[in-house]
Amino acid sequence: MKFTIGKKIGFAFFLSVITLMACDKNLQPFDSKTDKQALGTPEDLQTATYGAYAGLVHADYTRFQHILSEYPGDNVALSGTTTDPLYNVYNYTDFPGNNITTSFWRQAYKVIFSANQIIEHINEGESEVLDQLQGENRYLRSMAHFDLVRFFGRPYSQGASEHPGVVIADRTDGDPLPTRSRVSEVYDFIIADLLKAAEQMRISKDSRYASKEVAYALLSRIYLYAGQLDKAIEYADLVINSGRYQLVETAAYKTYFRPVPESNPETIFAIRHTIADNRLKGAIGSMYYNDPVTQSTGWGEIYASMDYINLLNKYPEDARHSFIELQLDANGDTLKRGNVPKFYINKYNWQENIANLSSPVYLRLAEMYLIRAEANAKLGNDQLALDDVNVIRQRAGLSGSALYQLGDLKGHESVLDVVLEELRLELAFEGHRAGDLFRNNRPLVRAYPGFHSLDRYNQTINPTDARVVFFLPDREVQINPNLEQNP
Repeated sequence: MKFTIGKKIGFAFFLSVITLMACDKNLQPFDSKTDKQALGTPEDLQTATYGAYAGLVHADYTRFQHILSEYPGDNVALSGTTTDPLYNVYNYTDFPGNNITTSFWRQAYKVIFSANQIIEHINEGESEVLDQLQGENRYLRSMAHFDLVRFFGRPYSQGASEHPGVVIADRTDGDPLPTRSRVSEVYDFIIADLLKAAEQMRISKDSRYASKEVAYALLSRIYLYAGQLDKAIEYADLVINSGRYQLVETAAYKTYFRPVPESNPETIFAIRHTIADNRLKGAIGSMYYNDPVTQSTGWGEIYASMDYINLLNKYPEDARHSFIELQLDANGDTLKRGNVPKFYINKYNWQENIANLSSPVYLRLAEMYLIRAEANAKLGNDQLALDDVNVIRQRAGLSGSALYQLGDLKGHESVLDVVLEELRLELAFEGHRAGDLFRNNRPLVRAYPGFHSLDRYNQTINPTDARVVFFLPDREVQINPNLEQNP
């Protein structure tokens, strides 16, 4: 599908790329290389592709993508006020000058621009290796577009063909003053790009890199968001049945996020951080955790919510308790910050025994089972949906009466309710919860202690609330009057 409107890169980003990357040929220093020279060989293109992946590792992508996806959910509780704009993300009081959204927008389009440069320097069909690299960069371009449209465009179910999404950037020499494409157009572009990427990627690589199954997994998620349920099942099946991934055993699951991701048979794609990428108190895990022994490794100011803890506590044997660490004082009483109990979250800590080092998992096999379960529940295939939910619960160490049956939904009104609860339990703190609720036109309810609402307890965000999506960065709108701001 060819887009003629709203597909180009924003002028503000274009200027920043010139400044930061010196990529405009008219501004080349006398001793630098042109793009053609720098990307002239397969080895150059491979090196440049490593650079595109590095764009995801940048804190402006990794950390801010996590804040924008996880902090608006009801699995977390902010324990106090802060001047950091993460407070506004958490409280649904976003503003156009928010540094988090500004920096994420800019970095996401830098990743897209880098991918576009490489895509444009490869002629498809020259070799399997070059086709693979072009496919990997199509995946990176698609992933960045999807994260952008999730944050800045309304949920697909709320009128995808009516509401503005984001700028589709599929080339490096585009209109400097583009408009926003509709949400549906952005999704169509991403789907087409991922299908092409999957076709091109014929080399199996580990979870640090894109491959055919990685594209299939993201397609399954996107089809679910778009309400294309049969397609969501089809691509989840392709990943599950590929044989490339296995759910880790229960014992290993308890420390799922500590080994390097390429050694984990369940991880499909992770944003690989090495020891050199350790960001100390600027890392994702620093907000969730502070080493109880040294009390020096993090801020430890965002905890698992009491709502989530109460849900988890229904089954004390659930292995997912391993990702929560209750902090106690010398008398064995629960420590609190203000009125918020300190339930540390450790999913982003202790990779390679380093307190705040982690490689955020973007796609893993458990999600594929639960995508398939949600789609089947909506299609009326209740037994198939429960079968997949029970696979995940059994891996979490649950059995017998803890498993679901058609005649025993354990108080839930529908199989879809069962699936959404399991999604919440399994993928907690991985950036899904708010999207899962709003995708299904359900409100987010915070009835637990935390620094939200006037009484620090009750907050309800309806799926049609204006701040379910973030404002476009003010600097982008000021430079490009064609960018329509979110209301």
